[in-house]
Amino acid sequence: EKAHKVLKDLPARNLISWNALIEGYTKEGKDHEALNCFEEMQREGLAPDAVTFTCILKSCGKIRAIAKGEQIHEDIMARGLLTKDIVLGNALVDMYGKCGQLGKARKLLEELPDKDTCSWNALIAEYAQRGQGEEALDCFGNMQKENLFPDAVTFVCIMKACGVTRDVEKGKQIHEMVLSREMVEKDIVLGNALVHMYAKCGAPERAARVLDELHVRDIISWNALIGGYAQQGQGHRALEFFQRMQSEGLSPDVVTYTCILKACGTIGDIDKGKQIHEEIGSKGLLKKSEKLLTTAVVDMYAKCGMVGKALQILQEFPLRDLICWNALIAGFAQQGLASEALTCFKLIQSEGFFPDTVTLTCILMACGFARDFDKGQQIHEEIVRRGFLHHDAMMGNALIDMYVKCGMLGKAEEVIKELPLQNVVSWSTLIAGYVNLNQSHN
Repeated sequence: EKAHKVLKDLPARNLISWNALIEGYTKEGKDHEALNCFEEMQREGLAPDAVTFTCILKSCGKIRAIAKGEQIHEDIMARGLLTKDIVLGNALVDMYGKCGQLGKARKLLEELPDKDTCSWNALIAEYAQRGQGEEALDCFGNMQKENLFPDAVTFVCIMKACGVTRDVEKGKQIHEMVLSREMVEKDIVLGNALVHMYAKCGAPERAARVLDELHVRDIISWNALIGGYAQQGQGHRALEFFQRMQSEGLSPDVVTYTCILKACGTIGDIDKGKQIHEEIGSKGLLKKSEKLLTTAVVDMYAKCGMVGKALQILQEFPLRDLICWNALIAGFAQQGLASEALTCFKLIQSEGFFPDTVTLTCILMACGFARDFDKGQQIHEEIVRRGFLHHDAMMGNALIDMYVKCGMLGKAEEVIKELPLQNVVSWSTLIAGYVNLNQSHN
């Protein structure tokens, strides 16, 4: 703002002055102000150059201003700037990627007269960030065909892609490439990415070996490993590494506590869970509107069978959302406490929340336990009305299971025939229902 005032007071302003200001706003994350300066500069009759365009494309990407980005792209093409500036081409690819236009980003990249590692990194990073691991790996292959050498950024992004696709074999290949270049010793971010990749691929023991070999470890390294064990249901190992982390003098953060609470819930370790809850409370973390942590505490108590305590914590939390309620409803449903789950379902609706697929799947489980056919049928109608069955195989399975538990096998068979996505679980549930029916008749 001070720089902007100085610029306004200058008797003569030029492109260099405006570029300095626009770049400052972009770096500070004040992207709307950067765009306003861009417009103001043009109103003064100054034509933007490659530096201006590079900065303003970065702002367009961050605020998803795709229409403005496309307009700037046309302006750049009209001036023939792409043939002279590889940095500008990279900025365009990055802008389209951040705006979610990955098809356009890739087409543009393939048409660029000059490409470098940064060009590919921009696209690979966006594919990995959006969970499109296969596409990221494909781009990585194309980059290598062009004899461009991956750098640390490339490797971090491609390891994220391996984690997304659970491609542990590809991950091992990338690991070997990184080791052959002796990059891990110099880059903690790369080391953390390796730990995270193995943890996501369901290979936490490999992740643990990588962590042990790191010259420098930080809280992110440990969180990736602890989270990996918790995700795999290996709660005891997660707790073991939680202790080791603290013995190295590192203090747990919100992510650590969230992972370790999940581990406690998985193995039903209520004593450790209570201890973690008290520790979090003593640090004042639950009073800082931390929804993620509150949800983890609720989920831990629910999974450990202390659903009353879970409900009490949730009702005391002023910023509870649907995710918090889902954790509680899932806990009630898994404990077979159907009436409590259905009561919570009414409460979330009275608070103005719309149930999502997780809520409805859990409520179907509760209806099955309670043999509440009427309520189950109402939920079925809601699911059909919102078109959820076309996108969620787990919900279809839950619906069949509910009808089977209610003894409505004909209805369950109707549902399975109408499912766009049928799987072994759907059929197994129905077959088991008919077997149990025959056994009860005999």
